[in-house]
Amino acid sequence: MLGHVNWPAFLIAMAAVELTPGPNMGWLAALSARLGWRAGLMAVAGVTLGLLIQLIAAATGASALLAESPLLYESLRWAGVAFMLYLAWEAFADTGSASAVRGGGKEGFRRGLIANILNPKALLFYIIVVGQFVDPTSGAIWSQIVLLGLIHLTVAILVHVGIVFLGASLGAALERWRTSLPARIGFALTLAAIAVWIGVSTHR
Repeated sequence: MLGHVNWPAFLIAMAAVELTPGPNMGWLAALSARLGWRAGLMAVAGVTLGLLIQLIAAATGASALLAESPLLYESLRWAGVAFMLYLAWEAFADTGSASAVRGGGKEGFRRGLIANILNPKALLFYIIVVGQFVDPTSGAIWSQIVLLGLIHLTVAILVHVGIVFLGASLGAALERWRTSLPARIGFALTLAAIAVWIGVSTHR
Protein backbone atom coordinates (compact mmCIF):
# COMPACT_ATOMS: atom_id res chain seq x y z
CA MET A 1 0.00 0.00 0.00
CA LEU A 2 2.85 2.41 0.77
CA GLY A 3 5.26 1.24 -1.89
CA HIS A 4 4.96 4.58 -3.67
CA VAL A 5 6.25 6.62 -0.69
CA ASN A 6 9.60 8.37 -0.98
CA TRP A 7 10.74 7.15 2.43
CA PRO A 8 13.93 9.24 2.80
CA ALA A 9 11.99 12.41 1.99
CA PHE A 10 9.10 11.44 4.26
CA LEU A 11 11.28 10.59 7.24
CA ILE A 12 13.42 13.71 6.81
CA ALA A 13 10.29 15.86 6.64
CA MET A 14 8.82 14.24 9.77
CA ALA A 15 12.07 14.56 11.71
CA ALA A 16 12.54 18.18 10.63
CA VAL A 17 9.04 19.12 11.75
CA GLU A 18 9.50 17.44 15.13
CA LEU A 19 12.98 18.88 15.72
CA THR A 20 11.79 22.39 14.90
CA PRO A 21 11.43 24.62 17.97
CA GLY A 22 7.80 24.96 18.95
CA PRO A 23 5.39 24.85 21.90
CA ASN A 24 5.78 21.11 22.59
CA MET A 25 9.58 21.20 22.42
CA GLY A 26 9.94 24.27 24.59
CA TRP A 27 7.44 23.12 27.17
CA LEU A 28 8.82 19.57 27.43
CA ALA A 29 12.40 20.83 27.80
CA ALA A 30 11.48 23.40 30.45
CA LEU A 31 9.18 21.01 32.34
CA SER A 32 11.85 18.28 32.45
CA ALA A 33 14.53 20.74 33.52
CA ARG A 34 12.39 21.84 36.45
CA LEU A 35 10.56 18.67 37.52
CA GLY A 36 12.64 15.81 36.11
CA TRP A 37 12.29 13.17 33.44
CA ARG A 38 9.33 11.34 35.00
CA ALA A 39 7.14 14.43 34.74
CA GLY A 40 8.45 14.95 31.22
CA LEU A 41 7.50 11.42 30.13
CA MET A 42 3.99 11.85 31.52
CA ALA A 43 3.69 15.00 29.42
CA VAL A 44 4.96 13.12 26.34
CA ALA A 45 2.19 10.56 26.85
CA GLY A 46 -0.40 13.35 26.86
CA VAL A 47 1.08 14.99 23.77
CA THR A 48 1.12 11.66 21.92
CA LEU A 49 -2.49 10.83 22.77
CA GLY A 50 -3.57 14.29 21.61
CA LEU A 51 -1.75 13.85 18.30
CA LEU A 52 -3.28 10.38 17.86
CA ILE A 53 -6.77 11.82 18.26
CA GLN A 54 -5.94 14.49 15.66
CA LEU A 55 -4.62 11.80 13.31
CA ILE A 56 -7.85 9.79 13.55
CA ALA A 57 -9.89 12.93 12.94
CA ALA A 58 -7.80 13.79 9.88
CA ALA A 59 -7.96 10.28 8.42
CA THR A 60 -11.73 10.12 8.91
CA GLY A 61 -12.35 13.16 6.72
CA ALA A 62 -9.37 12.77 4.40
CA SER A 63 -11.18 10.77 1.72
CA ALA A 64 -13.43 13.70 0.93
CA LEU A 65 -10.64 16.29 1.14
CA LEU A 66 -8.32 14.29 -1.09
CA ALA A 67 -10.90 13.29 -3.70
CA GLU A 68 -9.62 13.31 -7.25
CA SER A 69 -10.53 16.90 -8.05
CA PRO A 70 -7.77 18.86 -9.83
CA LEU A 71 -8.80 22.10 -8.14
CA LEU A 72 -8.96 20.51 -4.70
CA TYR A 73 -5.65 18.73 -5.25
CA GLU A 74 -3.91 21.99 -6.20
CA SER A 75 -5.50 23.79 -3.25
CA LEU A 76 -4.22 21.17 -0.82
CA ARG A 77 -0.82 21.09 -2.52
CA TRP A 78 -0.28 24.82 -2.09
CA ALA A 79 -1.79 24.72 1.38
CA GLY A 80 0.94 22.24 2.27
CA VAL A 81 3.60 24.60 0.93
CA ALA A 82 2.10 27.55 2.80
CA PHE A 83 1.82 25.55 6.03
CA MET A 84 5.48 24.54 5.95
CA LEU A 85 6.51 28.15 5.27
CA TYR A 86 4.39 29.21 8.24
CA LEU A 87 6.18 26.67 10.42
CA ALA A 88 9.49 28.02 9.12
CA TRP A 89 8.53 31.54 10.20
CA GLU A 90 7.27 30.27 13.56
CA ALA A 91 10.57 28.45 14.14
CA PHE A 92 12.54 31.62 13.38
CA ALA A 93 10.33 33.80 15.55
CA ASP A 94 10.30 31.48 18.60
CA THR A 95 12.49 33.09 21.26
CA GLY A 96 11.19 30.88 24.08
CA SER A 97 9.07 33.55 25.72
CA ALA A 98 5.97 31.31 25.54
CA SER A 99 7.58 28.27 27.13
CA ALA A 100 6.09 28.69 30.58
CA VAL A 101 6.44 25.69 32.89
CA ARG A 102 3.23 24.58 34.54
CA GLY A 103 2.22 21.21 35.88
CA GLY A 104 3.87 17.89 36.44
CA GLY A 105 2.76 14.27 36.53
CA LYS A 106 -0.96 13.91 35.83
CA GLU A 107 -1.35 17.65 35.33
CA GLY A 108 1.42 17.59 32.72
CA PHE A 109 -0.33 14.69 30.96
CA ARG A 110 -3.61 16.61 30.87
CA ARG A 111 -1.97 19.76 29.60
CA GLY A 112 -0.12 17.91 26.84
CA LEU A 113 -3.32 16.12 25.81
CA ILE A 114 -5.57 19.17 25.79
CA ALA A 115 -3.03 21.46 24.13
CA ASN A 116 -2.63 19.07 21.18
CA ILE A 117 -6.33 18.21 20.85
CA LEU A 118 -7.10 21.94 20.62
CA ASN A 119 -4.20 22.66 18.25
CA PRO A 120 -5.61 23.07 14.71
CA LYS A 121 -2.08 22.92 13.27
CA ALA A 122 -1.86 19.22 14.19
CA LEU A 123 -5.02 18.44 12.20
CA LEU A 124 -3.79 20.50 9.25
CA PHE A 125 -0.41 18.78 9.44
CA TYR A 126 -1.91 15.32 8.99
CA ILE A 127 -4.21 16.42 6.18
CA ILE A 128 -2.01 18.68 4.07
CA VAL A 129 1.55 17.57 4.91
CA VAL A 130 1.26 13.85 5.59
CA GLY A 131 -1.46 13.83 2.93
CA GLN A 132 1.13 14.89 0.34
CA PHE A 133 2.58 11.36 0.56
CA VAL A 134 -0.75 9.63 -0.12
CA ASP A 135 -1.48 8.05 -3.51
CA PRO A 136 -5.24 7.61 -4.21
CA THR A 137 -4.44 4.72 -6.57
CA SER A 138 -2.54 2.76 -3.89
CA GLY A 139 -5.43 1.95 -1.57
CA ALA A 140 -7.84 3.61 0.83
CA ILE A 141 -6.75 7.15 1.57
CA TRP A 142 -7.74 6.99 5.23
CA SER A 143 -5.66 3.88 5.86
CA GLN A 144 -2.60 5.40 4.16
CA ILE A 145 -2.87 8.52 6.33
CA VAL A 146 -3.26 6.40 9.47
CA LEU A 147 -0.18 4.31 8.63
CA LEU A 148 1.94 7.33 7.69
CA GLY A 149 0.63 9.21 10.72
CA LEU A 150 1.61 6.36 13.03
CA ILE A 151 5.13 6.50 11.60
CA HIS A 152 5.15 10.23 12.30
CA LEU A 153 3.98 9.55 15.86
CA THR A 154 6.87 7.11 16.31
CA VAL A 155 9.32 9.80 15.18
CA ALA A 156 7.60 12.33 17.44
CA ILE A 157 7.82 10.05 20.48
CA LEU A 158 11.54 9.43 19.90
CA VAL A 159 12.22 13.15 19.55
CA HIS A 160 10.06 14.13 22.53
CA VAL A 161 11.59 11.49 24.80
CA GLY A 162 15.04 12.68 23.75
CA ILE A 163 14.07 16.25 24.61
CA VAL A 164 12.81 15.15 28.01
CA PHE A 165 16.09 13.46 28.97
CA LEU A 166 18.16 16.28 27.50
CA GLY A 167 16.05 18.81 29.35
CA ALA A 168 16.39 16.91 32.61
CA SER A 169 20.17 16.68 32.27
CA LEU A 170 21.09 19.94 30.53
CA GLY A 171 18.35 22.20 31.85
CA ALA A 172 18.64 25.84 30.83
CA ALA A 173 21.53 25.18 28.42
CA LEU A 174 19.20 23.28 26.04
CA GLU A 175 16.66 26.09 26.12
CA ARG A 176 19.35 28.68 25.33
CA TRP A 177 20.53 26.63 22.34
CA ARG A 178 16.97 26.01 21.11
CA THR A 179 16.18 29.71 21.05
CA SER A 180 19.56 30.89 19.76
CA LEU A 181 19.59 32.76 16.45
CA PRO A 182 21.73 30.18 14.55
CA ALA A 183 19.46 27.30 15.65
CA ARG A 184 16.30 29.20 14.73
CA ILE A 185 17.71 30.16 11.31
CA GLY A 186 18.80 26.57 10.67
CA PHE A 187 15.39 25.12 11.51
CA ALA A 188 13.60 27.80 9.48
CA LEU A 189 15.75 27.16 6.40
CA THR A 190 15.18 23.39 6.69
CA LEU A 191 11.41 23.83 6.79
CA ALA A 192 11.49 26.32 3.92
CA ALA A 193 13.46 23.77 1.86
CA ILE A 194 10.81 21.14 2.62
CA ALA A 195 8.12 23.58 1.46
CA VAL A 196 9.95 23.98 -1.87
CA TRP A 197 10.31 20.22 -2.15
CA ILE A 198 6.57 19.69 -1.59
CA GLY A 199 5.74 22.27 -4.25
CA VAL A 200 8.06 20.69 -6.82
CA SER A 201 7.57 16.99 -6.11
CA THR A 202 3.75 17.08 -6.00
CA HIS A 203 3.32 18.93 -9.31
CA ARG A 204 1.17 17.03 -11.82
